[in-house]
Amino acid sequence: MDKLVRLFYATNRAHNGRDALNPRGYGAGFSHQGVENLRFGTLTLAADSGEIDRLLNLRVDGLPGDGEGLARYFQRIASRPRSLSAFAETLDPGLPDSVQPGTRFGSRSFFAALHAEMAAAADVVVLVHGFNVSWVDAVASAAALEVSLNANPLRNHSRAVRVVLFSWPSDGVALPFVSYRSDRTEAHASGYALARGLLKLRDFLDVLTDPEGNPLPPCGQRVHLLCHSMGVHVLEAALERLVAFTPGSSLPRLFEHIFLCAADVDDNALERSAPLGMLHELGRSVTVYHHAGDKALQTAVLTKARVERLGTFGCARPAIVHHKVHQVDCAAVVGAGFMEHAYHLWGYANADIRQSIDGVPHDAAARFRYAARELPNVWCLEARSP
Repeated sequence: MDKLVRLFYATNRAHNGRDALNPRGYGAGFSHQGVENLRFGTLTLAADSGEIDRLLNLRVDGLPGDGEGLARYFQRIASRPRSLSAFAETLDPGLPDSVQPGTRFGSRSFFAALHAEMAAAADVVVLVHGFNVSWVDAVASAAALEVSLNANPLRNHSRAVRVVLFSWPSDGVALPFVSYRSDRTEAHASGYALARGLLKLRDFLDVLTDPEGNPLPPCGQRVHLLCHSMGVHVLEAALERLVAFTPGSSLPRLFEHIFLCAADVDDNALERSAPLGMLHELGRSVTVYHHAGDKALQTAVLTKARVERLGTFGCARPAIVHHKVHQVDCAAVVGAGFMEHAYHLWGYANADIRQSIDGVPHDAAARFRYAARELPNVWCLEARSP
């Protein structure tokens, strides 16, 4: 029996095929209408429910749920989705949104549709993927994350999670040094596109209306952000653009939790005056997941003149980052993942993310973590029975 997995997405990739509203997929280059041009849409994957159940019942690093196995399975079917379409819009891409009254924006239809999903007791997690990820890989990762979070044994069963994929044109070609440097350039440019999407989200939340201008009731749910690997560098550039386009001295709080997983940025990035120094203003809490054995980040260090990465040992000086920033060492509970880099998809790290989404306090006894130092924001995950 088929299990239908529906994903919402936003992308600044160029569409494949002649019809931008019904694309055959998305490629490795930027949108033909510019780096910051965004398409908003949905796609549906028809998955084998038996295979999904089999992978969810496998135990990986102590807990049920093979998240990387799910990603590999979804990879096989993501190139042939049951449906893939972008929300219709009528606008002049050469003019600012503010001077196009009466225009139908795809983003407004996107947010209204997402609001309907959230009204049915679902939180949203916006996923920004990392380096060396094709469109198909990105879809597979987002689908695996959504299924894993919704099947996690520690979840709040009354609350679902919907994953929104932000996909930027990562090369999807494993050529160390060459493709890595290319992707960092594309990641920085794509940060401006991500910022444009976040500003659209801010504007939607300010008015909370459907595409026809009718008011929508508050849904009472929360939006979270998860950036993986070089996706955190995308976030750095997005923050730069948000600061430039936000009036006043502080940023709007758009997210409940912000998760930085295997972050491929400098280990001082969250300190004051650093690229992510104002990130805490965007969310109620920021959590850094790191692991010293992450082989992908070890490669990144070699290509970045040996500048230590945030996703390896955490914050360089955790005592001086904002009090809303927490870091979680995953070294003790990660052992079976591919290059030990996508551990947010399975096991204790996935469970810890789900507990945050469900509102479990950082220091709750129900957490699989303990205080690592005499600091209130430094934790280690530990393996033990639920």
